Amino acid sequence: MASSAQQLHPPGLGERGNEASIAVDINAAGQVAGIIEEDSGRQRAVLWDKRLVELGTLGGSDSFTRGINIGGDVVGSAQDSDNHWRAFVFRAGLAMRDLGTLGGNSSYGMGISRSGQAVGYADTSDGYFHAFSTGRNGDGPLVDLGTLGGNISYAAGVNTDGVIVGTAALSDGYRRAFIYKPGEGMKDLGTLGGRSSGATAVNDSGVVVGTSETPDRRWHAFVHDGKKMVDLGALIGYGDSFATSINAAGHVVGSIRIGDERRSFVYRDGKMSVHPGGFGLYLVNNINAEELVIGARYVGKKFQASTMHSAQRPVVTHGGTDLVSLILVVLACTAGIVIYRRRYRGIVMQGANRIIRFKFPQN
Repeated sequence: MASSAQQLHPPGLGERGNEASIAVDINAAGQVAGIIEEDSGRQRAVLWDKRLVELGTLGGSDSFTRGINIGGDVVGSAQDSDNHWRAFVFRAGLAMRDLGTLGGNSSYGMGISRSGQAVGYADTSDGYFHAFSTGRNGDGPLVDLGTLGGNISYAAGVNTDGVIVGTAALSDGYRRAFIYKPGEGMKDLGTLGGRSSGATAVNDSGVVVGTSETPDRRWHAFVHDGKKMVDLGALIGYGDSFATSINAAGHVVGSIRIGDERRSFVYRDGKMSVHPGGFGLYLVNNINAEELVIGARYVGKKFQASTMHSAQRPVVTHGGTDLVSLILVVLACTAGIVIYRRRYRGIVMQGANRIIRFKFPQN
């Protein structure tokens, strides 16, 4: 087995070497949903399926992907002609489909199930973001999943059974990881002793991963088996950690922040592996059933979409810590810890060099 993180082919998911790129999701067939950023700053949703497929937009300039299912259906967000962000589903041979909103102007697609059920979050008529779901086959109008007593919620992932996870506000304003089961509604998954938490992914066994605040105000990756929340950050032992994905075997991947340094981790078969130096995969987004971990390396002051096997120990290479704007979209949309401010329509999250604020277009 190769010892280093492997760059996806074609290089950087792009056709021109000067483009930055991030691999966002990969399915069992090896199809990769990703994002390319041009030198101009324009971001493009792409699908790599033996060749690069440009997914386009909904009439605006930018778009990005967030998930892909086994059938190759891609979920993400794209700008329309009024520069509003709208959640979309892209299916090969068909045009990009606008999923609509919950009464406002904007929506963001975050996850998609095997059957095509899409989840994310959208503006309501009163100006708050609420988690949404489509029908089990991706059909019908968006369904508002509600909150945990507060004003906002964000759906991040969905499994084959229609179990949805994400982050929702309590009546006191703090955010909590939630699990939403059909017929049962939204349930608070609690924290690791702190005030807030957020869920990012769920596998088909119903095991949830995400990030929680601890009593000492640090952020630790967690895995929730349906009974209790297990602190993965305690196994790492240092830095803030953020779990981003879990596969069918229960293997968890994510990132660690230690000052300005980034490291990636894999929790596999009860053992925690931290990749030294953090530049094997600088940004980790997903792991599929075939144990492929995907994300991006930081090479030559830009990101390049990359992959490695979950058992690999990547060779340490060194790069800068100056982030390009592409990471803002991916981190903002991956993070489970979100703070909503009505006067400033953005997402504030923990997980980069500092608190990053990505300002979405105004409604």
